[in-house]
This record gives sequence, C-alpha cells and structure tokens, in this order.
Amino acid sequence: MIVYTGVFLFGILSQAFSLYSSTSDVVELNDSNFDKLVTKSDEIWVVEFFAPWCGHCQQLASEYSKAATALKGVAKVGAVNADDHKSVAGRYGVRGFPTIKIIYQSKTEDYNGPRTAQGLADAVVNVIKKKINEKLGGGSKSSGGSPDDVIELTDSNFDKLVLQSDDIWLVEFYAPWCGHCKNLAPHWAEAATKLKGKVKLGALDATAHQSKASEYNVQGYPTIKYFPPGKKFRSAVENYEGGRTSSDIVTFALEKLAENIEPPEIKQILNENTLKTACEDHPLCVISVLPHILDCQADCRNGYLNILKEMGDKFKQKLWGWVWSEAGAQPDLEQALEIGGFGYPAMAVINAKKMKYSILRGSFSSDGINEFLRDLSYGRGSTGPVKGSSLPSVVETEGWDGKDGVPPQDEDIDLSDVRLDDEL
Repeated sequence: MIVYTGVFLFGILSQAFSLYSSTSDVVELNDSNFDKLVTKSDEIWVVEFFAPWCGHCQQLASEYSKAATALKGVAKVGAVNADDHKSVAGRYGVRGFPTIKIIYQSKTEDYNGPRTAQGLADAVVNVIKKKINEKLGGGSKSSGGSPDDVIELTDSNFDKLVLQSDDIWLVEFYAPWCGHCKNLAPHWAEAATKLKGKVKLGALDATAHQSKASEYNVQGYPTIKYFPPGKKFRSAVENYEGGRTSSDIVTFALEKLAENIEPPEIKQILNENTLKTACEDHPLCVISVLPHILDCQADCRNGYLNILKEMGDKFKQKLWGWVWSEAGAQPDLEQALEIGGFGYPAMAVINAKKMKYSILRGSFSSDGINEFLRDLSYGRGSTGPVKGSSLPSVVETEGWDGKDGVPPQDEDIDLSDVRLDDEL
C-alpha cells in the first residue's frame, strides 16, 4: 500500500489543476497578480484562459509552452485558470476554453489563429509591427465616432443632467490646451457613439467650469469619473483608471451597465409573444415548468418562483430571458424540450439562434440550478436540437392569480324524477 504524506498529496492535487509546471516559461496568472503583471505592464502579453478539465486546453499545452520559450525576451506568455480565478476571466468576457488574448498598452485583441507555437509567434510579430507603425504615425487612431454624441457639461447643467439622472454617466474633465485630452477626444467620441442609448458620456471644460472640477477634486487632465445610475452620492463616484482607447472605455462602461441592471422578471408563458420575447431577444432563455396548482398550492409554487428570482438575480449580467409555465398548460413546449419525463418541476434552456437546448438533470433547487446554469455559461453540458428547429407553438392561457387551486366540484344531480327499475 502506498501512503502519501499531506505535502506530497497536495503537490499531486495542485498539478492536477494546472496545465503548466513550475519549470515552464508560461507565467501563472491569477486574480491577485494579473493587473500588476499584465495590465500595468508596458510589455506585450499573450494570455490563455483555460480550464483544467478542458480537452482542447490540454492539447494546446505543449505548443503554448513552446511559444512561451520561443518568445522569451520578446513577449510574455501567461495562463489563467479561469475555474479558480473567475474575476479576471469575467472581466475579459471569457465564455469558452481555451480563450487566448493578446494584451498590450491597455489594448486587448482576441487571438483566433492556429493553436501552434508558430501561429502565436506570428501574432506577436504583427502586434510589434502595429506598435511601431502607431509610433511612426503619431499615435493610435480611432475608427470613428460622432463628437455630437458627447454631451457638453457645464457648472449650470451638471446637476440636472448627471446627478439627477437615472442613467450611468462617464464624465471627462478636460482642459482645451491638454495634449492628452486631444489624443483622447476621438476615442471618447467613438465610445459615446457605441454606447448611445446605454451609457451617457459627457465632457466638462474644467478651466471654464471650475466649480464642478473643484467639487470633484480634479487635479490633472484628462480626469474621467464614473457616476452610477439613480440618485448620485459623492461616495459612489469612482475614478476611471482604465485604458484610454474607445475599446477600453466601452468595455468598462458595459461592465458597469451589467452590474447595475435590474434582475429579470420571471414571466408566465401566456401566449406566443411571451416565449418569443424571452428567447429571441436574449442570448438564452430559461424555461421552467412548475407542478400543476392542484399538486403544488400557492406557497409551494411561490417557493419555486423565489428560487427562480434568486437565480435570475445571480445571473442577471448574462441578460437571459426567464419564463415559466404550469405543467400540462403548454404540451407542445414540453414535448419539444422533452420536459416532464422526470416529473415536475423541470427546467430547460434554449439558445434560439442555434435552436439547441439543454435540460436540468439535477435538483430543482438553488444549488442544482446554479450548477446547471454555471456549466452552461462556461460552455459545458450536453445540448440537443429543438424539435422542428423552431420555437414550439404556445396555447394562449390566463395568468395565475396567485391563489391556491380549487378542485373541480362534482355537479349535484336531482334524482327525484329519475325512474329506477328494480331489475337491470
């Protein structure tokens, strides 16, 4: 019998959760060291976001290590275990594995080339050429945007437009003579155009409107501040410390937008429009079929709906649609998604663009649904095609009134006028 010491066993488990050994030239990145090593660095970084269980990640490991060795002195090569370090993975919108990004000077590019050492090296060479051309050309250029989409702010309109607004605001405090402000201007305009209708971008000439600049302790130019939605308090205002490209600004703004969105409404499927809106207007739609009201009265049903509300709030940044139906009310839907064979309650998730779905096989509980949806968000879990390759038809039905169900009453029959024969 082999007996492992605690230290030795810990070493085995640690290796099992990492694709790269301590002797590899691949730098191990995590939530705590990522900004210091990568985002605040002047070096070019190639970063892989992986999961230890991912077969494609395991196949890539040897080529990725080879690329790290070949690029020593030219670029840094790192890897993030996205299972363990979800914060940094979420910041970069990682949805599948492996995801590779090239990060330099606050810019981020997706790498979609060959998963070979040569392919990665070629991509780094292209980035180096781009950096050189930008310097020779006098700096980076934005791809366009309308300055009209940037809202001009002053001491007199600031409170009404920004502080009393329900919108998210990013405000640039600038000086007309500031060179960095001039470089930022086209990127600020492009970001304002891209974020139109979602997040508002404003600009305030701090030399002409010194009251607001002083109120927010503006000491250099440009200074960018984030103002959250709703009634704004000084303590809630944040300094923006991100990159100065339109892409960086848009990414930050969309992350803040996702943080502040309201939890989704869990809607009962009453007609075809309810289902179409939930599925076609969102990346995924989560469909639950709850027990019939006679099998699960109001308290029971509200218990399940509260679980769905809890999960909707937890996954609200995914912007999914959430709907539910009573068992038996939508037979075509249940048949198309093979719901009900395991009893009720049941759940399925549809990707309307691909017309594929996945069924909850675990328990209809906070933990069971959380695990199911988390796996889907990481690209795990089995899927199947929706029968008919289209959303199933929906029976128009009345909404639940929130009350207990009442069993149907037997009709009383008056037998006084009925003649009964003694013999059959």
